[in-house]
Amino acid sequence: MEKSVSNNHHLHLRTMLTLSQPPPSSSASFKTQLRAFPKRLTVRASAGRRHCEFSSLNAPLEPRSLVGKFLGGVLQNRRQLFHVVAKEELKMLSEDRDSAIARMIISQNSDEALLHRRIAKVKEDECMVAISDVMYLLILYKFSEIRVHLVPKLSSCLYNGRLEILPSKDWDLESIHSMEVLDIIRQHVSTVTGLKSNPSVRESWETTPIRHSWLARVYVASILYGYFLKSVSLRYTLEQSLNHGLHPGQKSCPSFHDMYPFRSKDVMLGNKNDMQSVWHDLIRQEEGIEDIKCYVMSFHPDSFQRCAKLRSKEAVQLVENHSNALFGNGKSGLSQHDDVIVTSFSSLRRLVLEAIAFGSFLWETEDYIDNVYKLKDHEVK
Repeated sequence: MEKSVSNNHHLHLRTMLTLSQPPPSSSASFKTQLRAFPKRLTVRASAGRRHCEFSSLNAPLEPRSLVGKFLGGVLQNRRQLFHVVAKEELKMLSEDRDSAIARMIISQNSDEALLHRRIAKVKEDECMVAISDVMYLLILYKFSEIRVHLVPKLSSCLYNGRLEILPSKDWDLESIHSMEVLDIIRQHVSTVTGLKSNPSVRESWETTPIRHSWLARVYVASILYGYFLKSVSLRYTLEQSLNHGLHPGQKSCPSFHDMYPFRSKDVMLGNKNDMQSVWHDLIRQEEGIEDIKCYVMSFHPDSFQRCAKLRSKEAVQLVENHSNALFGNGKSGLSQHDDVIVTSFSSLRRLVLEAIAFGSFLWETEDYIDNVYKLKDHEVK
């Protein structure tokens, strides 16, 4: 274990030395940037952080690995170099993991076989934590590009049992989606919150009681929904460009209201006795857009499963850790108290839109990382 920790420190020293010297093939301007890179990065901290403060320093989840903490410093201090450094870290993590596995394979028939198996397992676990951190920071970078900060831990935004999230940032969170997908998302938001698509200011600021556990489940389900929509919309666009489209003679799809009869307020208060997986209920939202709904309905079950599930174990771990940090109380994970809290429909909408954007960014980030560092497949049992 000590050897593993030492290797991590060496990895960061190696990274810092690389950044302090210009690569031979770099352009002159990039060389200048790298020469100016500090040998030691510090994250700017604000003294006396305000209650429920929205900032990149106040995201619910904090990096746990040295790689994550280092990249967090790069994101704060040298944003223009963030993707360059992140890619280098991914390459080094991949090399370190592959080296440990290679040594384990070579030593299979030797006296050191058990030792190298343990080293490889420790390295694999360390890399999974580091990759989840890198994934999270890449997602934070994408949110920063649309000038949105993640909602901080909800415990810091509760005032006497009332939750209020400001500013709403609805337009910014919707701006990442195409118009066709945005219509589906708006129907999803309307269904889970009970707020109509184009509410008045008065309607948006009306309050409603909700259960803490329901809000947490809907947030996670909306992350998966955003992930699903990103996967499906890209696949749909690709097949449309190849002139496949819908099957000839295919008719309109069933009505959304026929398939989703229960009221969202009943679900919010936990009154739906046969409440199944929130995700399974919410997956039906795309019926408002006939083309995409019919496209999804034409999926083979295996294809549907591939689009709906997170592809990697690292992504599964990230979603779990982020939701625990957002809705939990300290280090205890999700709150054990299923309290009823009061919040506005505007705040509910903000949380759902953020979760959908998180899922969409997660799909893109997972795809980007997998091209540099092979992620572990998530097998659904």
